[in-house]
Amino acid sequence: MATTLTLHPDRALPADPTVRALARTLYAQTASLPLVGMHGHVEAQALADDAPFGDPASLLVTPDHYVTRMLYSQGVAPHRLGVGEPAAGPRDIWRTFCEHWHLFRGTPSRYWLEHELVEVFGVTTVPSAQTADTLYDQIAAVLDDPAFRPRTLLDRFHIELIATTDAATSPLDHHAKLAADGFGERVVPTFRPDAVTHPARSSWAADVAELGRVAGVDTGDYAGYLEALRRRRAAFVEAGALATDHGHLSADTTPLNPDEAARIYRDARNGATAGADAFSGHMLHVMAGMSAQDGLVMQLHPGVLRDHHRAAAAAYGPDRGWDIPVGTEFTRSLRPLLDDFGMHPGFRLILFTVDETSYSRELAPLAGVYPSVRLGAPWWFLDSPHAMRRFREAATETAGFYNTSGFVDDTRAYASIPARHDLSRRIDAGYLATLVAEHRLSEEEAAQTAVDLAYHLPKLAYARRSA
Repeated sequence: MATTLTLHPDRALPADPTVRALARTLYAQTASLPLVGMHGHVEAQALADDAPFGDPASLLVTPDHYVTRMLYSQGVAPHRLGVGEPAAGPRDIWRTFCEHWHLFRGTPSRYWLEHELVEVFGVTTVPSAQTADTLYDQIAAVLDDPAFRPRTLLDRFHIELIATTDAATSPLDHHAKLAADGFGERVVPTFRPDAVTHPARSSWAADVAELGRVAGVDTGDYAGYLEALRRRRAAFVEAGALATDHGHLSADTTPLNPDEAARIYRDARNGATAGADAFSGHMLHVMAGMSAQDGLVMQLHPGVLRDHHRAAAAAYGPDRGWDIPVGTEFTRSLRPLLDDFGMHPGFRLILFTVDETSYSRELAPLAGVYPSVRLGAPWWFLDSPHAMRRFREAATETAGFYNTSGFVDDTRAYASIPARHDLSRRIDAGYLATLVAEHRLSEEEAAQTAVDLAYHLPKLAYARRSA
């Protein structure tokens, strides 16, 4: 078995020699372009504090649910990965990860991790039980280098713009610090109101109270709640936000009668959750109306059943890998929202899915006719080589390239951002090369499209709309 870790220059490009040669040329047009990360989960605090990273395990293993969920599936106990108590030490966590390196064969995690290890940390040895300690020490030495800090990596990774994801109740103090230090136009917040728009959540009432406190509004009634949301959105706009982000199980956007919405809100504050799902769908419609007014681009990420294993969620908290996709219907669900705002010049909706059966049946046709709608990049379980190819094949003939949003990395794993963008650019180069080989595009058109997909389209899709 090979023990040397290297990156093949043609990795993820098409196997056919003729198409690969074309893809190689197209990829060269985008490989060095700046990264525009319009949707991600790197913490604003990490960039504001600019503190050293802790250790290889806390950077590359414990926070990455792509990594941990694969190890859980093979019987590795969460505490051995630093999740839950008693948590293993960082070197032991790293050893466990390296001992199970073979589990990632054929996964996008393998591609990203190899890219990180080689390009970011200079690793040339395949992870294994035998090499774990040596690799740990090598990576730890890089992390100890004063030049390896979150803000420095913005330049090293060639990140032109990065959007964090921030709760509606965030005071945005970390973004204020970044702005004061000259990073305000480079690191921007994203308004995420999920905690206060889903009354079925156990912490909803407390989160709504905090929303009122931060906004300076009494949220004791529905009118005060809506005013608090408007004020918080305005604070995000002032801090440089370009978008909102909404994670819902369903894409339902049916509006409620205001009196009915006020009743459900009042009952929810008293602990009753009847009508909670209808209220959540109603709030998507309300949020669309607010976006049409303040110009924040609206992102919708439906179709994931969060915390599928209840005991694991109770023990370890959210975002630990137990989130599972479900089938999602868009056409009827989005009709109320698009009836009211789909043609509004100040409204932009970017749709994501983890149900790829909806690409050609619903999402591409919606993006292919409504001027407000863009189709988001393959997300989460679909941000893999074959799934990204299927996305282009399913969506392009109906929506074209220019009704898509460009790539979003959607990651908490900061060091993986360049790897994720690199994979997307390679897949797009391969798809475009196929169109050239089939004489459906000229090489010049393909090169221009490759650059647009990698760089220009994300900036256009997420430009804050003019109300």
